[in-house]
Amino acid sequence: MTHEHEHILADGTVIKHSHTHTKTKAVLNRMARLIGHMQAVKKMVEDGRDCSEVLIQLSAVDAAIKSVSRVILKDHMEHCIVDAIKTGDNESIEKLNKAIEQILK
Repeated sequence: MTHEHEHILADGTVIKHSHTHTKTKAVLNRMARLIGHMQAVKKMVEDGRDCSEVLIQLSAVDAAIKSVSRVILKDHMEHCIVDAIKTGDNESIEKLNKAIEQILK
């Protein structure tokens, strides 16, 4: 999937660029599986399944979310951030830094 956007630098310069996210289909497939897994966990809770079983499944969901986050982060760094460095787009780099801070909390 190609992503197009523009940034306005502090000096008023407008930078327009696009890049391709090579992992979009893989990410969407992982997200679909995650949603299905979460629905299954919800059903476990509705059915009164053992709390330990629910916690184990939630741990698996948590690991899967972290895994898809790593795929997105790697793809973002390989494409968006490389372009941002080439064009002097500090805004994208700042956004990445904020996202990483959130991930590491």
